[in-house]
Amino acid sequence: MSEDIINNLGPLAPLAGTWEGNGGIDTSRIHSKETVTKFRERAVFEPVGPVNNGPQKLYGLRYSMTAWPLGSDDAFHEELGYWLWDKEHGQVLKTLMVPRGVTVNAGGSVAADSRHFRLEAQCGSETYGIMSNQFLDETYKTKNYSVDVTVNDDGTFSYKQDTQLWIPINQAIFHHTDENTLAKV
Repeated sequence: MSEDIINNLGPLAPLAGTWEGNGGIDTSRIHSKETVTKFRERAVFEPVGPVNNGPQKLYGLRYSMTAWPLGSDDAFHEELGYWLWDKEHGQVLKTLMVPRGVTVNAGGSVAADSRHFRLEAQCGSETYGIMSNQFLDETYKTKNYSVDVTVNDDGTFSYKQDTQLWIPINQAIFHHTDENTLAKV
């Protein structure tokens, strides 16, 4: 890892590396029923940068995440994307895509030395927004996304994620939540 990149990652610097955790809890809807799945996951954060957008300079982490139900070798969730730090504007961005045809560009204001931060995205926003394929837009429309990240004093990091889905058949918003604590491996 380039020390120059690590030194320019701001609040993302502690996340560089490979992480695993087996205490995950996923609350979702399966066949119209709220279902809780306990899971294990592996997340890899590889430093990248600088990424230049004209005068904007970003440093970040290319990341991939895979989650498996406990006791299974078949993954039930994957993400690919980037976590980016915009030092000049004090912003952390998380861009991700999942193989269901959903992309999220979430962001939030974060201090450079913060050990806890929240990122959000809303459907329809032209900056921190969400896009889905046509089927999901009509049946499980993602309206809001948020993730709270905490770098813990014991060298782990934790997150709590809330994906709010509009399900027309139920005429209601459903909170699909995920949380876990991961340790560096």
